[in-house]
Amino acid sequence: MAKVVPSKSNRRLLGAALTATLVASLAGGTLNQTQARAAGNSSISGDVVFWNDYNTVSPENATLITKVLPAFKLQYPNITVYVQNIPGNSLLTKLIASVAGGTGPDVVRTDIIWGPKLAKIGALAKTDDIVAARKNEFYPGPLSTTYYKGHYYGLPLDTNTRVLIYSKALFSRAGITHAPTTTDEFVTDATKISALGKNIFGYAEAGLDGWNILPWFWSFGGAVTDSKFQHATGYINSAKSVAALQFLVDLKDKNYLSPSILGSGMATSDALGKAQAGMIIDGPWMPPIFKVAYPKLQFGMAPMPSGPSGQSASVVGGEDIVQMASSKNTAAARAFMQFMTSPTAQLALGMVGQMPVLRSLANNSSLPSYYKIFAKQLQTAYPRTVNANWDKIDAALTDAFNKAIRHQATAQAALDTAAKQIDPLLQ
Repeated sequence: MAKVVPSKSNRRLLGAALTATLVASLAGGTLNQTQARAAGNSSISGDVVFWNDYNTVSPENATLITKVLPAFKLQYPNITVYVQNIPGNSLLTKLIASVAGGTGPDVVRTDIIWGPKLAKIGALAKTDDIVAARKNEFYPGPLSTTYYKGHYYGLPLDTNTRVLIYSKALFSRAGITHAPTTTDEFVTDATKISALGKNIFGYAEAGLDGWNILPWFWSFGGAVTDSKFQHATGYINSAKSVAALQFLVDLKDKNYLSPSILGSGMATSDALGKAQAGMIIDGPWMPPIFKVAYPKLQFGMAPMPSGPSGQSASVVGGEDIVQMASSKNTAAARAFMQFMTSPTAQLALGMVGQMPVLRSLANNSSLPSYYKIFAKQLQTAYPRTVNANWDKIDAALTDAFNKAIRHQATAQAALDTAAKQIDPLLQ
C-alpha cells in the first residue's frame, strides 16, 4: 500500500494499517473496489516520490493516506507512492536545492506562485498534452496558474478564492436587506454600517498586497499587466486601475475602511465576529473558523460587488501538482498527477476542506454547501501575475497602494511609479 518516507522502517506497519482502512474508506464514497479493479492499469509500474506540505496531523493528510492513495493503488497496482511531508516554509528552498543537486521527488504539491520560478530554471516537466485533453474540466483561473511562457507545467490541484462575507446582525441594525451587488451599493452599505458607532467600520481588509487588493482592480476593469503578462504600463496605471485604488482611498478617508488595512486594529475575522466590521473579503476557510471562534455569528456570503465594468472578479489561490523534470518515471508520475486531479481524489479531499478544481464538482452534495458561492466566484477569478518575479512585482504594488492610502502620492502617481518598476520585471 501507500508508504510514507523517510521512516522506511514503518512501511510494513503503515501498509497493514492502510489495508485495514481500505474497505471502509472506499465504502465511504471514494471508489468501490469493483469499479477500481475494473479500471485498473497494470501496464504502468514503478515508484513515485510525492513531496507536499500537508500538516501530518491534518484531515487532508489523513484522507490522502487512508483514502486517496489506496484508491490509486487499486487502479495502478504496480505503482508505489512514497509520500514525504515537508513544512511549507522550507519546501520551495528544498526543491530548488534538489534541482541543483540532481536529486529530488517525482511529483510535488506546490503553491501556485512557485510554478514560474521552477519552470524558469527548467525544473518542471511540461503538461501541454494533458491540458489539451482536459482543459474544459478545470476552472479557468486555477488552470491559468500552470501556464508560463507558452507552456503548461503541471495541473491545478486545489483552489480557493475570496468572496464578500458580511455580518447579518450589523446589516439588520443598519437596515440593509441584501448583500451589495455593485460597488456603489457597497459604498452605501459601508456608510450605513459605519454610522452605527465610532468603532464600527463598514469594511475591514487585512492588508495592501496583491492578494487583498487586486480583486477590486479586476472588478473595476483594471489589471496589473496585459493578458500575456508582458507589459504593466497602460494596465496597472490605466484609468480603471486608478479608479479602483481611488475607491479604496476614499473609503479609508471617510473612515468606512478599518485601520486593519494598514496593519493596525483587530484582525478582520475578529472584527466581523465581534460586530466591529460589517463586511470583509475572505476565503472558504472562514466558515470553519467562525464555527469554532464565533459559534453564534450569523453571516452571509456573496460574490464580489461588480464594479463599473459590470464584472464581479476575485483572486485565485491554491496549489498545483507538478512533475519534476528530473523524474525517472514519467509514466507513473503522470498517472499519479492525473489521478490526484480526478473526481475520485478531488471529491475525497474536498470533503475535508481542499476545494476542488473541477467544474463538475461545483454543486456536488457531498461537499460543504458554502463551497458553492466560491465555485461561482471562481468563474471570474484571476491569477496574480504568473511570473518568476511575482514577489518583486507584489512588493512594487504594495508600496504603491500604501503610498496612495497614506496620501504620500496620488493614486495615479503611485501606479505610474509601479508600472515603471514592474515593466522590467516582466522580461
